[in-house]
Amino acid sequence: MSEQSPRQEFSGLRMGRPFGIPVYVSWTWFLVAGFITVMFGPQMRQMLPYLDEFAAYGVAFVFAVLLYVSVLLHELAHSVLAKAYGLPVRRITLYLLGGVSEIEKEPPTPGKEFTVAAAGPALSLALAGLGGLADLFLINDGGILEVLTWQLWFANLIVGVFNLLPGLPLDGGRMLRAGVWKLAGNPGSGTVVAAWGGRVLAVALVAFPLVTALTSERDFDFADLVWPLVLASFIWMGASQSLRVAKIRARIPQVNARTLARRAIPVTAETPLSEALRQAGEQRAGAMVVVDHEGRPVAIVHEAAVQATPEHRRPWVNVGSLAKSLERTMILGADLAGEALIEAMRDAPGSEYLLVEPGGEIYGVLATADVNKVFIGV
Repeated sequence: MSEQSPRQEFSGLRMGRPFGIPVYVSWTWFLVAGFITVMFGPQMRQMLPYLDEFAAYGVAFVFAVLLYVSVLLHELAHSVLAKAYGLPVRRITLYLLGGVSEIEKEPPTPGKEFTVAAAGPALSLALAGLGGLADLFLINDGGILEVLTWQLWFANLIVGVFNLLPGLPLDGGRMLRAGVWKLAGNPGSGTVVAAWGGRVLAVALVAFPLVTALTSERDFDFADLVWPLVLASFIWMGASQSLRVAKIRARIPQVNARTLARRAIPVTAETPLSEALRQAGEQRAGAMVVVDHEGRPVAIVHEAAVQATPEHRRPWVNVGSLAKSLERTMILGADLAGEALIEAMRDAPGSEYLLVEPGGEIYGVLATADVNKVFIGV
């Protein structure tokens, strides 16, 4: 199963850097490899009766490895095309349910969104087609190679078709999102439609086998629902996350540095905290900027440090001891807004930023907490 994902924490084994893209294998892959080996071992023994039990399970394990090689190629198709479009790819991870390509920026146009999403299923279906032709015309000796080829082309066919289903977080959902984006002119609308498509798919994945079992004459076996429940849970959670992201992105245009800025007063590092707070109160300022003796900003007084200083100590504490030195990345233009402002803050995480006018004059201080309030309740 394939998905494009934002940055996330991860632990696993690093396997290499094909096309300059780091590839990791999660520990959960070993669970799946063991499961596939156990499930397909007896089947391999039936299809290859001349093998002993140990060898049959060995062939099943080889199938598990080759299957995930196919998944890796699927993810590389996404990632290589994304890199060709100039989109940063952090890594590819192989895990319990397949693979995930961490593409850190969304494609800028619906056309590029569609092609990046379609690349993975297209490669899986191409592998299925090539494997099917090889199985039909080239490899027909009934040996291990033919059995593995048949299993792999059929598995790639399932992976390709399943990922084309129109619901997030599947590739087909991203293709649907691109189509709605193109028609509506709004990527947010595409996300909402495709996410709800994912939720419908999740329900259908559980409802179909359940209804089939209940309407058939054979006894209901809950084990038949385990894998559909796992897949449905993954799709439901991914679709729900996409809806939350859509709500967040809808509020990004409300993020404006000038609107959210706190008025700041300049103070020297030697100024007692109590005096600086008095001046800020008189001028109705919500922040303090430490300046040198030539009036140039050198630090921002940390709000949390001020609040943590007991009132009886404030006359004896200088603001310089509560300030964080200004790095160049912490100085932002006062005209920044929307995606540009969020991107600047993401590149230099911090609690406060100095806002300056185009000419270099101090406009105010932007607190990360004030930006976060825009998204409260999403």
